[in-house]
Amino acid sequence: MTSEKIKRMLDACYQAKRIRDLLPPLPEGVMPSYIQYLEKIQTLEKQGIRVKVSDISAAMSLPRPGVTRTVKEMEKKGYLKKLASPDDGRVTYISVTEAGKALSREYDELYFGTLSRELSGISEEEADCMIETIGKFYEIMCERRSRYDK
Repeated sequence: MTSEKIKRMLDACYQAKRIRDLLPPLPEGVMPSYIQYLEKIQTLEKQGIRVKVSDISAAMSLPRPGVTRTVKEMEKKGYLKKLASPDDGRVTYISVTEAGKALSREYDELYFGTLSRELSGISEEEADCMIETIGKFYEIMCERRSRYDK
């Protein structure tokens, strides 16, 4: 691959990041990451998992301290609740409150439902290719970064 192609890929990644900035405004005090956390927690729960911070961290490839901080913020705002395990007091489970479900549902229906129709010109195959390529690119860049940090 040429240097020019790599630069174009990095430019496309910058554009992709900018796309996230074009999402509709969220309610006062709600961060975009909250929507991602709510969706990930609900997905894990549907798989029968009693969700812990470590599960969110692993599923989203995020450092545990950052996940802990965001979970605390979301709990304080009423979108999540923590439940101590009855079997082991050291284990804390996280679940989505009704307010969290409502926020997630509203955002999902109002935004992604409409966007789905507007993205009809992009085929499933093109979308899958984009997702796979960005994932590979991210893994390579993370590996390179870990070598530089040593």
